[in-house]
Amino acid sequence: MTSRDDQPQDLLSLAALASTRALTTEELEALNNANYGLDRHLGLRYTTIEPGHVVSELHVASKHLQVVGLVNGGVYASIAESTGSVASMIAAPGKLVVGVNNNTDFISSVTAGVIVAEATPIQLGRRTHLWQIECTHRGDVVARTTLRTMVLNK
Repeated sequence: MTSRDDQPQDLLSLAALASTRALTTEELEALNNANYGLDRHLGLRYTTIEPGHVVSELHVASKHLQVVGLVNGGVYASIAESTGSVASMIAAPGKLVVGVNNNTDFISSVTAGVIVAEATPIQLGRRTHLWQIECTHRGDVVARTTLRTMVLNK
């Protein structure tokens, strides 16, 4: 996993594996270390990846805050889309998926700590999936996202 060009295949391989069983601690670590782009920039880490269930976490840092010191709403939308997209890849082994609609409601504000995002399926079709992703902080829901993804035939 040395180049960005290798990334999609590595993610697809791990997603295909996770479609049959939970990823081990070592496999999760490999996925987290190989992650790039926005997930890496944000510091998003996956803690559970198994069929129908993906959990990630984000340790809030100053780069996540807007001008008045609250986590920016775009952070919630981003971690929800990433978490839901990984879950969708697992539900469609060997295929790429893309987000086509992200609707995030902000419920409560966060200034510090850990945000946990948990994706669960609402509907899994052949061409599209619908996911609910809840972002929690200390056990309280702080944002809720409905994410629609499209399964690509590639």
